[in-house]
Amino acid sequence: MSLKTGIVGLPNVGKSTLFNAICENGKAQAANFPFCTIEPNVGIVAVPDSRLQTLSDLSKSVQIVPTSVEFVDIAGLVKGASKGEGLGNQFLANIRECDAIAQVVRCFEDENVIHVAGKIDPVEDIDVINFELALADITQIEKRLERIAKGRAKTKEEIASNEIEKGALERIVASLDQNQPARAVPLNEEESVLVKGLQLLTMKPMIYAANVAETDLADQGAGNHHVKALREKAAQENCEVIIVSAQVEAELRELDPAEAEEYLQSLGASEGGLTSLISAAYRQLGLLTYFTTGDKETRAWTIRTGMTAPQAAGVIHSDFEKGFIRAETVAYEDFTDAGSTAKARDNGKLRLEGKEYIVKEGDIMNFRFNV
Repeated sequence: MSLKTGIVGLPNVGKSTLFNAICENGKAQAANFPFCTIEPNVGIVAVPDSRLQTLSDLSKSVQIVPTSVEFVDIAGLVKGASKGEGLGNQFLANIRECDAIAQVVRCFEDENVIHVAGKIDPVEDIDVINFELALADITQIEKRLERIAKGRAKTKEEIASNEIEKGALERIVASLDQNQPARAVPLNEEESVLVKGLQLLTMKPMIYAANVAETDLADQGAGNHHVKALREKAAQENCEVIIVSAQVEAELRELDPAEAEEYLQSLGASEGGLTSLISAAYRQLGLLTYFTTGDKETRAWTIRTGMTAPQAAGVIHSDFEKGFIRAETVAYEDFTDAGSTAKARDNGKLRLEGKEYIVKEGDIMNFRFNV
């Protein structure tokens, strides 16, 4: 399961600088003028997880295989994007392919970096972006409602399904008209399935990345009035705010891991923006990590919270899920305390879990299955 996150924002908020810094194959231009990203850029980056190295050392693994996150850098959006302004429609379509949206918001003062609106106002900035996302969703929904109204459904089941979908979409439009995102509308399981195909932009989890000066990292922007305003706005939407410094991320990219850690400590920061962003995306999407480890490799696997052991096995290979027998499972802390699977078994910490077991964060698993 690969997580795909779209990075959006107004021009010149540090979006492409952040993308370049956190993506191993970042190719976006970072320039002081609007629309410098002509095509959406994609970067795939390993998810930082110190537990992998610990497990690899204990298992004497030949290789480490982390899970990954795909970032998509979308060209700067402006007012009117949903109607095609600033190449808007082209890039809004790219966001639909993403699992989550990270909206970079400028929260730093720098007279040498122009702002497309001529002033720094995080709340106004995100209102512009969110309004365009909502307009794009309304257009998408109206087209779907028109198709439903034409009455092409033939069976009773199709007609009933269309009525359920119609009711859900009408509630979503009403929410959007009140400046509330689609994700704020409670939907039952059937409604969610029917609406999912539209890939509504405001249905996706939103993370606000407050781009601050390096001096604001130590206190996580507590003394920054722009960040305070952003947090108040995000709280109203039940969205998460993370603090990043695109410029610091760019500098970290040039350092080796030890130097990078030392530099972050000197700034009073506990982690880099990449870790903060990925952690927030995992929380918003309800994802967790489990591990497999042995002498050949130690590997991280991303699954959705609530998945059973067979479903988690299916992420490795569908045959593992179909032929699932049981899962030999050890909690991460119990494994590291014991030092090996064998010692964990001797300590009574190795569990044999069946088909109903719900996988937990950090579980180390070995699946038994029939071919």
